[in-house]
Amino acid sequence: MKKNFPQIGVQIPEILIPKPDIDYHKWGVIACDQFTSQPEYWADVESVVGDSPSTLNIILPEVYLGKKDEERHRLEVVESMRRFISSDTFTSYQNLILVERTVDGKTRHGMMLALDLEHYNFNANASSLIRASEGTIIDRLPPRIKIRQEALLETPHILVLIDDPLRTVIEPLVAQKDRFEKIYDFDLMAGSGHLTGFNINQPDVEQRVISAIEKLADPSVFKEKYQLERDLPVLLFAVGDGNHSLATAKSVWEKIKPQVGMDHPARYALVEIENIHNEGLVFEPIHRLIFGVHKDIKKAFQESFGDQVSFSVCSSQSELLKQTALSDSKTHCLGMVTESGYELVKISHSNMNLPVGTLQVFLDKWLSDGGADSIDYIHGHEVVFRLGQQPGNIGFIVPAMVKGDLFKTVILDGALPRKAFSMGEAHEKRFYFECRKIV
Repeated sequence: MKKNFPQIGVQIPEILIPKPDIDYHKWGVIACDQFTSQPEYWADVESVVGDSPSTLNIILPEVYLGKKDEERHRLEVVESMRRFISSDTFTSYQNLILVERTVDGKTRHGMMLALDLEHYNFNANASSLIRASEGTIIDRLPPRIKIRQEALLETPHILVLIDDPLRTVIEPLVAQKDRFEKIYDFDLMAGSGHLTGFNINQPDVEQRVISAIEKLADPSVFKEKYQLERDLPVLLFAVGDGNHSLATAKSVWEKIKPQVGMDHPARYALVEIENIHNEGLVFEPIHRLIFGVHKDIKKAFQESFGDQVSFSVCSSQSELLKQTALSDSKTHCLGMVTESGYELVKISHSNMNLPVGTLQVFLDKWLSDGGADSIDYIHGHEVVFRLGQQPGNIGFIVPAMVKGDLFKTVILDGALPRKAFSMGEAHEKRFYFECRKIV
């Protein structure tokens, strides 16, 4: 029996975990929207997985979007889901699951539960209980929608944040994790660390978790926490990673709910909840790579910003990274990588709050005017330096944002510019592992 808590938009669902005879190292793979400019990564994943059961079989890595094999991959996803269900692949758990992920010396804790899509709105100025933290790229939804509307299962890479400075929700579970059944414990592939899951099968503990979430959603607690001068709708959950996947689930739900009714599993989406105050959670910048450059980008900067923009040459990658990090509210600093070398771009008195917003608005217009063929969003500066220096490409290094500013910024200003930040580097992203039926 699924347990619903409609006032906080939460369900404790049936979660499916692969049985112990399955090789977990091969079962779990990284989020589909990672390494999109590095097909060699996904080739290596395919080599590791081989013919073994894997979440690789039930996702479509975005590196394949627009390629000749895209439709074949999509059909194989649906068939693999059907095969996993019919072949008794999973053990079912009807409880919260505590997740522990250790990578690069950092440990993050989260909790698996399902969110009610009736409480979620991904529009930039939404006032819903569950909101996007950054802009949604609508053009990225159709390929995902095409898969989800035929899917039998979901497996999430979605990370949703709570702002719990007193550490009342997840951290008490961590303190007593040895009391709980350990249901998975293994090394992730490609140097992405270690993953452990604990079954929270004690009703009293579960109730304390729900009560703590309810307190975070109390309007008076919310107003005092953010020192709001007026009553504003409560923001309880901010989508940190996987917003496009959650937006896909929302889009499909809105389409089918007139036919299936409100008591349907597709009304919910399985996610991992993390506390933004977890010391192991680091906000990393998402950089930009431009491909097929046709126009002089420095000239375009000068036409857009006039005397507000300046350029200075940097002698090395380390100097460029150092100078970019000096960005502040008055002067936005961006690192530009071309085949000619490294330059720091400074833009003063921008009408955007974040350097990434200043850059994105500029690039959107420049690309629409035919400045280049395409853009990609990159986690980790090494790829930007390597590919940005290739002829016809340009890379942009952007500074990281302060994670403590996220919730209040979304509450007061709405969603941040799209791809404004990343919760960790590419290899630290969430791996697909847990599943849930959505039919």
